[in-house]
Amino acid sequence: MASGLVLTPLIMAALAALAPSNRWRPWFLPLGTAIHLGLVCQLIWAPKVSEWDGWLVLDPLGKIFLLLISVLFMLCMCYAPAYLRMRPDRPNRILCACLMIGLGMMSLVILSHHLGLMWVAMEATTLASAPALYFERNLRSLEATWKYLVICSVGIALALLGSFFLAYASLVAGRESSLLFEDLVRQAPHLSRSWLHAAFVLLFVGYGTKMGLAPMHTWKPDAYGETPGLIGALLAGGLVNCAFLAVLRFYKIGAAAGDTAFMQHILIFMGLLSMIASAVFMVRQRDFKRMLAYSSIEHMGILVLALGVGGAALFAMLLHVINNGLTKGVLFLSAGNIHRAYGSKLTGDVSGALRRMPLSGGLFLAGFLAITGSPPFGPFISEFSILNATFESGHYLAGGLFVALLAAVFLAMGHTVLAVVLGSASKPARDTSFREGIGVGAPIVALMGLVLMLGVYIPSPLASLLREAALFLEPVRLIHGHAWHAFAMGRRFPWLRCRPAASMIFARRSLPLRHEVGELPRCLEWRNPSPVQSIYLRFLLKTSKAPCTYSNARLRVTFFPH
Repeated sequence: MASGLVLTPLIMAALAALAPSNRWRPWFLPLGTAIHLGLVCQLIWAPKVSEWDGWLVLDPLGKIFLLLISVLFMLCMCYAPAYLRMRPDRPNRILCACLMIGLGMMSLVILSHHLGLMWVAMEATTLASAPALYFERNLRSLEATWKYLVICSVGIALALLGSFFLAYASLVAGRESSLLFEDLVRQAPHLSRSWLHAAFVLLFVGYGTKMGLAPMHTWKPDAYGETPGLIGALLAGGLVNCAFLAVLRFYKIGAAAGDTAFMQHILIFMGLLSMIASAVFMVRQRDFKRMLAYSSIEHMGILVLALGVGGAALFAMLLHVINNGLTKGVLFLSAGNIHRAYGSKLTGDVSGALRRMPLSGGLFLAGFLAITGSPPFGPFISEFSILNATFESGHYLAGGLFVALLAAVFLAMGHTVLAVVLGSASKPARDTSFREGIGVGAPIVALMGLVLMLGVYIPSPLASLLREAALFLEPVRLIHGHAWHAFAMGRRFPWLRCRPAASMIFARRSLPLRHEVGELPRCLEWRNPSPVQSIYLRFLLKTSKAPCTYSNARLRVTFFPH
């Protein structure tokens, strides 16, 4: 059934390409995505989904991204027929086919557990989205398309080189080379460290280019600024998250090898750099669609920063993937409506959107408040949780910069957004033929409703999926004296400094769990434990069934498989 998530959109793409009518062709889009969403809802609750001898696997991490992609595509494709009806001057055959191919390839990226297959699927998403970027068929969209293709292809080439390095790390260590992620995680502790480090850097830079991290972000402002809002929503909420998923998979391999500290420094630095770059370029930005591109760079930086912090931030990071993806849908679709109504995307030509088009203008303003972390919307919960975890883990400088940059982005983005929504519309803008209808308004309202719901209440099934995904990504970790067996027990982390007896809970609960997730051996560090806590934990480790060794300096524990 997993292969159906890939084949269904491809079949719909073929049908859309063969359909003779520009009027009826766009209706294949909501039909195909509705079938896709139905399949996703069945598969995410299945105990185990694996096909093609382990090449296609739906793991807990993939369930989060697949659910987001499917919901976002479903609502955006409900917007597409009404939008394309307003663009009779543009043929939509290629656009409709490319949208469905893009959904199929993004699904393949998420399901792929083979290094080579995932790379091919990622490159296919680039090729499928390029014709959609050229929908406007002018010189600026042509330039944006070529810049997107060239820069992302260079990044994908670096990712391919990193994949070769990762495979070679197994050969250097005398192990059988495998490109399946499960095998790589199992062999990770024995891989050559130098080749593993080089592979991670190349893979992170390669897929980070597709994410749009600074300084590899230069394709984003042009691509998001010159493409229709519909395409921008799918790029910012869907495509870049697929690239982030690839980074997460390689992070899991590095974490299994005990290289968390090496990756942390790179991730935190790149996350903060992306936030700084977005804040700088967002100041006095006159193009509100390019402003959204810089917002996307900022939030990719937040995700990478949270990954570098690790521990408690992982749950919040995965929640922020969902919050950011849905909010970007609100912003890009409402910005697309404003652009169509005014015929411009510059603040000098656009004002009074709240009066000219109350629904889209109001949703654009609400989306701005949500994406900048204002309560009661979903991004506030995830960003605050990431900030809290950053300070709890001892990254005080990163936490302070995080707060300062969020404030700077709020002020810079607010200057542009308020210029668009406040004031009065000019007479030419009031006289344009664009009128808001249910077709271009209801999908945005639905997205905004989801963002608001996640800020007030996280449904139990979704919370369960997030806990499983966070635990799957990093099962057990000790950070500055507290045990991160996290969501395995379904409650807050016990602080070992305050409650020495909690070491017993940690040892008894987490050691069997490590055998279940198959990530042994692994090094854990407990910094500055008290003498009583050290005695407790050492006694339990000695009497546990998992063979282990430890050093007395700061209780560095290494677990070995039976």
